[in-house]
Amino acid sequence: MLQVKDQIGSFYYFPSLGFHKAAGGFGGIRILSRPRIPVPFPDPAGDYTVLIGDWYKSNHTDLRAQLDGGKKLPFPDGILINGRGPGGASFNVEQGKTYRLRISNVGLQNSVNFRIQNHRLKLVEVEGTHTLQTTYSSIDLHLGQSCSVLFTADQPAQDYYIVVSSRFTNPVLTTTATLRYSNSAGPVSGPPPGGPTIQVDWSLNQARSIRTNLTASGPRPNPQGSYHYGLINTTRTIRLANSAGQVNGKQRYAVNSVSFVPADTPLKLADYFKIDGVFRVGSISDNPYGGGIYLDTSVMNADYRAFIEIVFQNDEDIIQSWHLDGYSFFVVGMDGGQWTPASRNGYNLRDAVSRCTAQVYPKSWTAIYVALDNVGMWNLRSEYWARQYLGQQFYLRVYTTSTSLRDEYPIPKNALLCGRASGRRTRPL
Repeated sequence: MLQVKDQIGSFYYFPSLGFHKAAGGFGGIRILSRPRIPVPFPDPAGDYTVLIGDWYKSNHTDLRAQLDGGKKLPFPDGILINGRGPGGASFNVEQGKTYRLRISNVGLQNSVNFRIQNHRLKLVEVEGTHTLQTTYSSIDLHLGQSCSVLFTADQPAQDYYIVVSSRFTNPVLTTTATLRYSNSAGPVSGPPPGGPTIQVDWSLNQARSIRTNLTASGPRPNPQGSYHYGLINTTRTIRLANSAGQVNGKQRYAVNSVSFVPADTPLKLADYFKIDGVFRVGSISDNPYGGGIYLDTSVMNADYRAFIEIVFQNDEDIIQSWHLDGYSFFVVGMDGGQWTPASRNGYNLRDAVSRCTAQVYPKSWTAIYVALDNVGMWNLRSEYWARQYLGQQFYLRVYTTSTSLRDEYPIPKNALLCGRASGRRTRPL
């Protein structure tokens, strides 16, 4: 069941278990504004979904076996655009018209940069938030992130390169698609345009420039800026540090030193039926303590309707990307070095973008504000899929003692019950 009345924007779906994401099975999701709610730009002549990301030639079962054997994944074999390799995908346009591209990084391991030869990209939406309409020559998309850009086919009529290349990697992976004018006079020419490669500051400055359009309507008629998140006092600060290491001679990844291991029963079912021994609330700390990595089914408790601050601290030398299921959050700050309470002085408390996936640059931190208005057991994870699979994730249990249907719908009658929940009833007959 998918309820979309309070959500708009560009997203994608994918299989999340058993490393199946490496086999594909993903696609775009478009949630349109209701007809009477204005959108802050004219209807485009066309609306394309563009799924980009790194790819392995190996079967997903072989990749999973490498991880299960305690090894890291090798470097990806290439990058795909809508499932196709270099030159395989094409997008048709008419000269003089404006088009919308809904772009998602569906890859497993790398941030990417997207650009179109001789065309400018106007960012208009990020994961359900209408943004200030800033124009870029190219745009970075980190693992799991989605955005919408507008571009106008205002160049001489011919074919042009669409280029996607990996960021912060050596070597740099690159692939192309074709932007084809309907009255094209010829094929693409010259080398594909270059883009940023390892420059962190370039990406950080671009990320900071992405702001919410405060006067535009979101899923409801009221302006996005009518929710003044910067005036709300936070009631809790959670600091999360990612790490990598060996446990029993095998590669693992962790959050605050805890490397997540799945339980034999889905955590939401165990919580709903009050099944003991599946997980332990408080099995992960609010703060990193610097100890060695250990295994546990990590669950952190949080109060329903609390307004909290989460700080992601990345002391490693690779970029991180974090996703929180069930929520959008305000990305209020990011910078290099160690986060301290004084870092709050630089927070954007007016027009920070609200999204569900945020990057953390190497040796850096990112801070978010979250209104916990959605009861449930929510996965907070790395979008670097090997790291997620080997433990860089945990569950945030947003809890209330209320059993009102206003706060949480009951589990559907046809829900699949497995593990220790097998044979139980979801609701009275």
